[in-house]
Parts: sequence; C-alpha cells; structure tokens
Amino acid sequence: MNLPVPGNRELVVVSGLSSDSHTWNLVFLQLLIEELGHEVVNLGPCVPDGLLVSECRRLSPGLVVISSVNGHGYQDGMRLIERMRDSEELSGIPVVIGGKLGTGGRRNARYVDPLVAAGYTAVFEEGAAGLEEFRRFAGALPKRRAVS
Repeated sequence: MNLPVPGNRELVVVSGLSSDSHTWNLVFLQLLIEELGHEVVNLGPCVPDGLLVSECRRLSPGLVVISSVNGHGYQDGMRLIERMRDSEELSGIPVVIGGKLGTGGRRNARYVDPLVAAGYTAVFEEGAAGLEEFRRFAGALPKRRAVS
C-alpha cells in the first residue's frame, strides 16, 4: 500500500456506491476523517458513478474514500474506478475503497489485488484491522490549514 504524498490537497470526499443505501458507515467515516484533521465532503449513499466523477472533478479532493456495506463493493467498485481513472483530471487522485467487498466472508480477500490492479490506491477489508489500516492511511494525509 502506498501512503499519500503530503501536499496541498486537504479535502476528502466520502461516498457510498450506486447500489448501497447505507448511511451510518459514511457518517462514521466522515467523523473519523474530521477527527484526524481533514475537511470532508460526504456525498451520501446511492451515488451514481457519473455524479461522483463530476463532483470529484469539481472539488479536486486530495483523497476519495468509497465505502460499501451491502456486499457489492467489488462489483460496483470495479465499474467506478474505471470511470475515475478514465478521467484525466482524476487520474492522479488517491481513491480507496473499503468495507464489505462481497458476500463471501473470508473469501472477500480475493478482491483486494484486482481492485488495486484496477486503480485503487488501497483497499481496506471489513473489520477492526482494516479500520486501523485506514486510520493510519488517512492520518498520513496533510492536515487542513488553520483559518486565521
């Protein structure tokens, strides 16, 4: 896993996938990322791929965080990252995905390598270990500047 390179990008976009209507995970991630000192735009659940791509073009975030709870993270995530990486403006922005990547329990680990190969910067598996990895990853991002 490659940690983000410090720079001037401080905004983090959090989003659910187009088929995932869960919200608690997105609120949790927003609060966690804000606690780590970052500004967050939470696009919410059931975000169509095209809307996520257009919002990321408009906002130019330093990180995009995709969360899945419904077990379709791999399927929806593969389609989304192809659209994200096809956009020249978004090709260098770190995009991570985590949560329930499939419905196979421990077999979901088989999705990590294909997701990274498709263009995700990192993939965080469901559970406490994945959450701690994500916390370290997000903590390595540059903090937002204090307003004077």
